[in-house]
Amino acid sequence: MELKNKKWTDEEFFEMRKEVLSQWPTGSEVDLKEAVEYLKKVPENKSFPAKLRKAKEAGITLAQPRAGVALISEHIELLQHLQNEGDADLLPSTIDSYTRQNRYDECEIGIKESLAAGRSLLNGFPGVNHGVKGCREVFEAVNLPLQARHGTPDSRLLAEIIHAAGWTSNEGGGISYNVPYAKNVSIEKSLLDWQYCDRLVGYYEEQGISINREPFGPLTGTLVPPSTSNTVAITEALLAAEQGVKNITVGYGQCGNLVQDVAAIRALEEQVNEYLKKYGYDDVYVTTVFHQWMGGFPQDEAKAFGVIGSGAATAALAGATKVIVKTPHEALGIPTKEANAAGIKATKMALNMFQGQRLPMSKELETEISIIKAETKCMMDKLFELGNGDLAVGTVKGFAAGIVDIPFAPSKYNVGKMMPARDNNGAVRYLNFGNLPLTEELKAFNTRKLEERGKFEGREVTFQMTIDDIFAVGKGVLIGRPE
Repeated sequence: MELKNKKWTDEEFFEMRKEVLSQWPTGSEVDLKEAVEYLKKVPENKSFPAKLRKAKEAGITLAQPRAGVALISEHIELLQHLQNEGDADLLPSTIDSYTRQNRYDECEIGIKESLAAGRSLLNGFPGVNHGVKGCREVFEAVNLPLQARHGTPDSRLLAEIIHAAGWTSNEGGGISYNVPYAKNVSIEKSLLDWQYCDRLVGYYEEQGISINREPFGPLTGTLVPPSTSNTVAITEALLAAEQGVKNITVGYGQCGNLVQDVAAIRALEEQVNEYLKKYGYDDVYVTTVFHQWMGGFPQDEAKAFGVIGSGAATAALAGATKVIVKTPHEALGIPTKEANAAGIKATKMALNMFQGQRLPMSKELETEISIIKAETKCMMDKLFELGNGDLAVGTVKGFAAGIVDIPFAPSKYNVGKMMPARDNNGAVRYLNFGNLPLTEELKAFNTRKLEERGKFEGREVTFQMTIDDIFAVGKGVLIGRPE
């Protein structure tokens, strides 16, 4: 199929569907008619779109962890613990790495070996292998909405299975679940594969069923300038809306400077709504998600809780609809269910303390919002120009040209010339612009901000700043100052 930003016809979708459902035996469990009837009966308290809408209207920030293990019974036990002990508002099922690469035969081995070992030997829940039956068993065992969180360039079969099982949200997109996660998958292929996932959601919407879609905001999670991640989020939202998605959550990963982080979420929400309206998607409901710090964590648990608390406070002050929670074991590997619940409790306490409070508009906040919006507009304009008005085509060409360039991404389809660093207040700026289409005025602003830090630290503005910044939080500070 040729990539273009045009809604798939029923004929195109159902033709592709035959191939998708034949990828693995559990595909035969998906019965669209039965799935529609099942989803119509999902109660409001277990509907992702309903819960997000309610939270947004009440001005409350919801807390959602990450979690997933190999076996159904243990996965249920884990989610129930996070629901009952952690007091989570929304539940995840983090999908394992083999599923993310469509290596379902290796998942099967992992499931068998996990059974024999009596503990999970996979780093997540193999939803495709467990099929509709297994995923529905998980859904029926909890009282909260369930979302698949993963990192899959080709999530088509997974999407079919989780939605048929009653899960009303799927995270990801053709850029955000490819460029930061895969080396050899072309952007053209992943955009097509995610158009399928979005068209599936659009089909359910046509049957009167609301399903939430969430582009992955943090990307590589390492010093990603807000305008870069916002450009990706807006692009994925527009591509999803074209396929009929009506409920979208756009996200952003904490960078650490409070003013910049709040500005990023506010700029993102305003701009995504502007672009949706501009291109005629008037009936899309937009919410926001703030991801707590995605970079290196301190190993000390007490220090880790400090990082978690700062992320929760920022999410509340920004007015995000939900926050993705980290755990005090972040530096050590996959957390225990107890550590995961502790991260949620710490987050909820901070959210409760800041409930109803918003960071007031100031000159600094106003400047930051306008800078992020202006930088984002430069990139969005160029993507539309390269695609002659077709955003999907423009995205492929834009990545090839380095118009959008994600730092530290493994993808060979990402140019990798742009380099970020923190300014003297810890805000993330562009150090090397690569091929970014920013105006001279915006480039001068970024350069000036980094020169202020260089002057303060008595050193040249170089890539060494970037290196120092990458390791800073793990060492207990935000900015990597010279030692």
